[in-house]
Amino acid sequence: MNETVKAYFDAFNRGDVPGMLACLSDDVRHHVNEGQVREGKDLFRAFCDHMSRCYREELTDMVIFDAEGGTRAAAEFVVNGTYLETDEGLPEAKGQTYVLPAGSFFTLKDGLITRVVTYYNLADWVKQVSA
Repeated sequence: MNETVKAYFDAFNRGDVPGMLACLSDDVRHHVNEGQVREGKDLFRAFCDHMSRCYREELTDMVIFDAEGGTRAAAEFVVNGTYLETDEGLPEAKGQTYVLPAGSFFTLKDGLITRVVTYYNLADWVKQVSA
């Protein structure tokens, strides 16, 4: 198991943005699910601040896969969340809870994450918070 990726997800579950940032290269490329690619730690931090305001999430059932001598990794997990504040262009937040399968893919160099790609089914999430 890739220790950097594990540390990244452990920090996520603690709500520890500085801990997540410590796992990233300065020029990290963050591919947001159905969104734009963000480059650099500053944009990653801004994304985390936005997400923390709108959502409270814990990742469970984590399985981390490691490949290519530690330069690539992937993870499969379940997102257990609460929708806290309405996110622009999405349904109104009323404290709805949701459970979503998701996955992330990573590229690493010199022990730091240089690329993060996360996927989940947005239509499933919308259905859950609109019910």
